[in-house]
Amino acid sequence: MLLELLVENYAVVEQARIRFQPGFNVLTGETGSGKSIVVDSLALLLGARASAEMIRSGESKARVAGIFSLDSRAGLDPLLAQAGIELDGEEEVIVEREIASNGKSRAFVANRPVTTAFLRQLAPILGDIHGQNEQQSLFSTQAQREILDEYARAVPVRNEAGRLFLEWRAAGEKLDELSRDEQEKLRLLDLWKFQAKEIETADPKRGEDAELEAERKILQNVTRLQESAAAAFAVLYESPDSATTQLGHAIKRVEELLRIDETMRETAATLNQAAVLLEDAGYSLRDYLGRLEGDPARLEHVESRLAALDRLKRKYGRTLEEVLAFHADVVKRAGEIENAAEHRAALEKHRAQLAEQYQAKAAELSSLRAQAAARLAKQVETELKALAMAGTQFQIAVRPGAWTASGVDEVAFLVSPNRGEELKPLEKIASGGELSRIALALKTALGDADEHAGIPTLVFDEVDAGVGGAAAAAVGRRLKALSRSNQVICVTHLAQIAGFADHHYAVAKRERKGRVTTEVIELPREERAREIGRMLSGEKITPEALKQAEQLIQAGSAV
Repeated sequence: MLLELLVENYAVVEQARIRFQPGFNVLTGETGSGKSIVVDSLALLLGARASAEMIRSGESKARVAGIFSLDSRAGLDPLLAQAGIELDGEEEVIVEREIASNGKSRAFVANRPVTTAFLRQLAPILGDIHGQNEQQSLFSTQAQREILDEYARAVPVRNEAGRLFLEWRAAGEKLDELSRDEQEKLRLLDLWKFQAKEIETADPKRGEDAELEAERKILQNVTRLQESAAAAFAVLYESPDSATTQLGHAIKRVEELLRIDETMRETAATLNQAAVLLEDAGYSLRDYLGRLEGDPARLEHVESRLAALDRLKRKYGRTLEEVLAFHADVVKRAGEIENAAEHRAALEKHRAQLAEQYQAKAAELSSLRAQAAARLAKQVETELKALAMAGTQFQIAVRPGAWTASGVDEVAFLVSPNRGEELKPLEKIASGGELSRIALALKTALGDADEHAGIPTLVFDEVDAGVGGAAAAAVGRRLKALSRSNQVICVTHLAQIAGFADHHYAVAKRERKGRVTTEVIELPREERAREIGRMLSGEKITPEALKQAEQLIQAGSAV
């Protein structure tokens, strides 16, 4: 249930704090006073699209916040857990939305940032808004089919049928692709085979070019390397005055020192270690010299191999790794074409299996819809009687149609306002007032079908459009009845409906500091009569209007 709604710098509202109550809440006010702004603000908390145009002129951002009580946490805790939100046993949750001047918005649940998509997931648990745009959407056959599926609890079956349909269609598109440009594919097959064979003949290895480059550098400089290595070996080991010889003399002198002064033992150890290292270095240079020899034939082979690898890299990739990846790709493509017949047969078999599965699921969906259509039509007719439309016939036609992601059925709502007249599609026969009441009857039927007693907060934005007289009173009674199991918030122009309210809020424009702002005030009992009297008689409230207003309030309280 919505406990409180805070609106700041939204449209003409500077700041408004509205504390809603359980039961039937109505908002009234003159045309243009900003009643629908309250509904639009709540829609933002339920994931509606935000725009910078919503920000009050001269302000940098707008903010909307709502406090919801958690009478039932069914389905809420798992959803919050997915977003990393823990309420720690709290019985209320705060939902916020901020809109910046650049049009971007931020959303928060329990002070944790969330996405707008998450708010839309959360919306069915918190509340539902039903307005005039929704009434017009009833003319859509898709909307009518979705209403029937919701009532029939057939959405999971429809989703599965949709998945199978999309897979079946994708398989068909793949088959069409296999059939197109067959000649071009055969031409490409010859090219791919040639490219693959050229790379396979060269048989390149990863990193081979780098290894060959290093070997070529050595082979091209053998003489220079031999001279440098021999000179180094002579200096270190071979010549009479080599470093090894000189170090040996130094070690003997230090050993003589040790006989007299033990403090030189560490120096002696260091020199002995250096002698070992010099000897190892000398042996390493000797072995290196033994391996060095000019080999013109090997150099020619290395250069020839590098040239072959360079040709491959110029044609198929900047590196040997790219060349090998190109080879794998063309081999795969060639294999797909060579095995096209086998692939086509497997794809056709898979598509036939998908078609069979889809038909079975679509038949299950059609059965659910047909059974639910009769129940829903009967329940809507019963609701319409309570809404002063007794005698109205309402039927839901479920006819076979083309394969779609929503099944194979075409759904149409058919109405006859007067018994004995031909049933016709909703959009061809329903007036504005009749459409409002049919929408309310459908909303009530869907709520009754819910195992969890419907959505906690139901918001109706001018659902009474085109309704008057006895029909208006009937709509008021039905909204009042709905409010026994749900919190109902209704924006209305009709005094007959306002009289049924448990809590009445007046919306009016006020001038403050030279600027117009919208205010929302909960009316005490004595002020309700004046507001309803204004709705009855206009700007000048007559005693007769006040008297009639009192009668409406008393009658509404007795329901």
